[in-house]
Amino acid sequence: MNSSTRELPAWSPDLLASLAVAPNLGTAARDLAGAGVPVFPCVPLGKQPLTRRGFLDASTDLGRVADWWGRWPGANIAMPTGAPSGIVVVDVDVHASGSGFDAFERARTAGLVDGWAWMVRTPSGGLHACYPSKPGVDQRCWQVPSQHVDCRGDGGYVVLPPSRATLPSGAIAEYRVVSITDHQPGPIDTTALRRFLDPPRATPTTRTLPPATASSSPERLAAWVATRPEGARNQGLFWAACRMVEAGHNFDASLAVLGDAARAAGLTEREAETTIRSAYRTTSPSLQRTPTAGATPMGVTGP
Repeated sequence: MNSSTRELPAWSPDLLASLAVAPNLGTAARDLAGAGVPVFPCVPLGKQPLTRRGFLDASTDLGRVADWWGRWPGANIAMPTGAPSGIVVVDVDVHASGSGFDAFERARTAGLVDGWAWMVRTPSGGLHACYPSKPGVDQRCWQVPSQHVDCRGDGGYVVLPPSRATLPSGAIAEYRVVSITDHQPGPIDTTALRRFLDPPRATPTTRTLPPATASSSPERLAAWVATRPEGARNQGLFWAACRMVEAGHNFDASLAVLGDAARAAGLTEREAETTIRSAYRTTSPSLQRTPTAGATPMGVTGP
């Protein structure tokens, strides 16, 4: 399935189909090695390598492969991902704590996981979406635990069909090829996928608040509050409300001026009122009282 000027394993639909009908794991391992796919043995029904160096011992040498499965006939089959096999795998996990299928579907809708060559259903009900690697590009492994999606590239490995695993229930299930593309597969941008699943956090600047000067008019404070990003909205609103207290504005005036700005930044009306009230309670307890009915709040042009 891969086309490149460099020598790669001879992945093909026929090779993948042969895994489903192999009479035993040793035969499947030799079929893979014969096609140029480096393999190594893992413990029966598990993922732990049986060789001393794990995936670094993976081989296409038919004699070595035959020796391994002669010694451990029930060993699962694994291959290194990335450059050695020419395959990068997006691992969609299913655990008691959650499933990665929703995240994978969002990535599919965003056009970030197209181009897969084949898909493998894992014993737990998860998915291995397999893509040709990018020649000459280092595609490292990564994990996004919160989304239950991992990437297996250079430096990693996956267990291959027709290997089997024991489920928490005690049942035994197979790794199975469930789909092979009819189209030309293409590499995946693993960096873009990771950023989509786990966006980088904004780095706080050294100055997150405007200078507390007499020129901090209500208009300027409101404009500043309205631009606060998620994660800095409550802090910014609290700070601005404190400046309103210090300038002599009463609670209703601050709520009128800063409330709309806070809602524009994404806070709810209740959140905005609670934060402003907290600023008045903290900065000047004597100013907790609000004007009597009918009193006119001070305008946004300042005192």
